[in-house]
Amino acid sequence: MPTWDDKQYAKFLDARTRPARELLGRVPLAEATRIVDLGCGPGNSTQLLWERWPNAKVTGVDNSPEMLRSARESYPKVEWVQSDLRAYRPESPLDVVFANAVFQWLPDHERLLLDLLTWLKPGGALAFQMPYNANEPTHRWMRELPGPWSEKVKVVKRDAPVETPAFYYDVLAPHAKSVDIWQTRYEQVMPDANAIVEWVKGTGLRPYLETLAGEEREAYLKAYLAAVDGSYPVRKDGKRLFPFPRLFIVAVV
Repeated sequence: MPTWDDKQYAKFLDARTRPARELLGRVPLAEATRIVDLGCGPGNSTQLLWERWPNAKVTGVDNSPEMLRSARESYPKVEWVQSDLRAYRPESPLDVVFANAVFQWLPDHERLLLDLLTWLKPGGALAFQMPYNANEPTHRWMRELPGPWSEKVKVVKRDAPVETPAFYYDVLAPHAKSVDIWQTRYEQVMPDANAIVEWVKGTGLRPYLETLAGEEREAYLKAYLAAVDGSYPVRKDGKRLFPFPRLFIVAVV
């Protein structure tokens, strides 16, 4: 897994936290005593959980020491655990399993989700959201940008593991009392094309950049910026709209 840059990620922290806040708003639990936030990153989503259920034991889990260092500094009252998400297991049944923009990094979603459902107490909730943007220009250009780097970036050139809403419904519905699924397409206002590139440098673009070095990396970034600049037109006020689709799911067992 490529190294996470907590400072790069934090450049747009408010916008990255908004989906977590909206996902949490649809979790229909009045009370909770045990909560785990998978892929907690710098703790922005975990803090939302702690604020909603201040008497609960809240644990943030992430495999990035850089992200967890930032989380511990910002939110010392929360328990933080460094672990691969596929290896982590809670010590006791949970009321809420929360995952904000992390499952798109993991394969085999059917097996993953069925495993997570077994962590829950009766009446507990699995809540997760994922970027649904594999076919957006930013992500197509990551994979398809022509140039001398083409062979090197093929090591990360793969189809996104995010499936259709119907797929997730069919996986979860036989094991849940209710399944709430919705999509949101955020029209994020960005000052320029460079800001869009800075956004994806904190997430999806990282593994592509880490396959390159030196002048080749700089040439790739320059060509990528030009491709993004041509894909997101300047609006009348000089800014750009950066559409960002996301898929949200809350399953209650």
